[in-house]
Amino acid sequence: MITGEDMEALGYKYFTEGQALTLNDYQAKASATAIYPESAKITYAAMGLANEAGEVLGKVKKIIRDGTFSREDILDELGDVLWYAAALARDLNSELSEVAQRNLDKLASRKERGVIGGSGDKR
Repeated sequence: MITGEDMEALGYKYFTEGQALTLNDYQAKASATAIYPESAKITYAAMGLANEAGEVLGKVKKIIRDGTFSREDILDELGDVLWYAAALARDLNSELSEVAQRNLDKLASRKERGVIGGSGDKR
């Protein structure tokens, strides 16, 4: 697991305001806060991802129940989803940019073949 000290030793610099944050930069910075045992790789991040996605849904549900909408609360939970997605990608020895590109390629292929709608992973 990469620590904050490791990142500093490698010359990693924190971002200054106005600089664009790439997915891979986010993943590297977020990994400094990943504290879970090596033996729980993949499973810990996958469970956290599912949990945080549920918390996003819970915030959206409150729109129906309470008639209130908090953009900030939803964005905060969405940030937690992104953290766990970054951790899971790292645990799978992948960068977030690769995950994003694979998804765009898959969607483009589905659109090209006219199967963007419907169901099934391998359409």
